Amino acid sequence: MTSGDGCHVWRKPLELFEDQERNVKICAPMVRYSKLPFRMLVRKYGCDLAFTPMILSDCFVKSVKARDSEFTTCKEDRPLVVQFAASNAQDLADAAEIIAPYADGVDLNCGCPQRWAIQEGYGACLITKPELVKDMVSQTRSRVSRSDFSVSVKIRLRENDKETVELCQRAEKAGASWITVHGRTPSQRAQPVNFDAIKLIKENVSIPVVANGDIKSLEDCRMVRERTGVNGVMAARGMLENPAMFAGYDTTPVACVKDWLELAISVGTTYQCFHNHLIYMMEKALPRSERRIFNALCSTTAVLDYLSHNYDINI
Repeated sequence: MTSGDGCHVWRKPLELFEDQERNVKICAPMVRYSKLPFRMLVRKYGCDLAFTPMILSDCFVKSVKARDSEFTTCKEDRPLVVQFAASNAQDLADAAEIIAPYADGVDLNCGCPQRWAIQEGYGACLITKPELVKDMVSQTRSRVSRSDFSVSVKIRLRENDKETVELCQRAEKAGASWITVHGRTPSQRAQPVNFDAIKLIKENVSIPVVANGDIKSLEDCRMVRERTGVNGVMAARGMLENPAMFAGYDTTPVACVKDWLELAISVGTTYQCFHNHLIYMMEKALPRSERRIFNALCSTTAVLDYLSHNYDINI
């Protein structure tokens, strides 16, 4: 777990939401992808707030090795929210206390639909345990006394809208700073996002609400805000395909690809992460035959040579 030193001015998450005219643009927590160099990239292109990938709170609390491998940051990486998967209040509160000096808030994952997470008591199974969620938020809020430190919750929808609203209201009463709503139930995958359910939640809580799901352009951001009245939007896959999306680009610009090359090499990342991000960014720019060649490249040098020779992209 590392943090850079120095003075860097940024707006805290709660300050972002205080601006009623701002549609807060957020980069989602994505396993394997929302790491430091990518967070630094999207911040250059209109992203207001970035999340870490989901981190298992119990491992984070118990293991220094886990902390060092799962979390890195620097002074430019702000505002920053660290998302935790937790199955009990103590683990979440302990993790929040450890991370507080290095971040601006923590987020409780109540939306991950993967089977392993649900079997371990993490993620989407928590939406059926509103009292537990309330206790987790309350204890975490009590443990970290900083008024500018946010404790938020990210959920999926329950089958019954009333039950989803009640879950959000309990989280609000416990002290949740805001709620992010992925507009599908845990069992839904490709189905359309239920924006009416997100709007209903927004109308029944007083804290900010963020909409998540199928946001792939700046126009989508505007549409979702107009349709639901939310305070912000969170994008995942759309950001992978186009990290400059929040700046209004329809596809990833060359400058963004160059920025990624420089950040990934200077900040450091695995080759798999370095290459996979480029595969997403270049997907729409490369013909199918070229995608097969690019996707099969096996080293950083090979990628840099390919981009230099075929697209005059050099760093």
